[in-house]
Amino acid sequence: MNRDERKVLTCIVCPNGCRLTVEKTAEGLKITGNQCKRGIAFGEAEITHPTRTLTTTVRTVFPEAPVLPVRTRGEIPKDKIEAVMAFLNTITITEPLGIGAVAAENVLGLGQDLIVTSDMLVSGL
Repeated sequence: MNRDERKVLTCIVCPNGCRLTVEKTAEGLKITGNQCKRGIAFGEAEITHPTRTLTTTVRTVFPEAPVLPVRTRGEIPKDKIEAVMAFLNTITITEPLGIGAVAAENVLGLGQDLIVTSDMLVSGL
């Protein structure tokens, strides 16, 4: 975002879904439209270093459950999502893992583990 540029965002921090306007001025970022302080923090982070929790599936060797739901334990840089997805396409789960089990550690060196979000492999579906 260049100086004197404006960007409109929808805040995703709370259920309000505020429509934020973020402007870069000579004094710094000016954020308006927020109903709470969390909107200001979200607007700043979204412009300076956007992150997301990635939720997806990975392949398994189990015919009764060919894919297993997973997510990153925390947020990863938004611009790394495509690379993480490419990496996850190379993973195949070969043992029954339950909720919270680590499917892959420190994915791409980003400091976040990939964790399982279903007991489908340990509960027998």
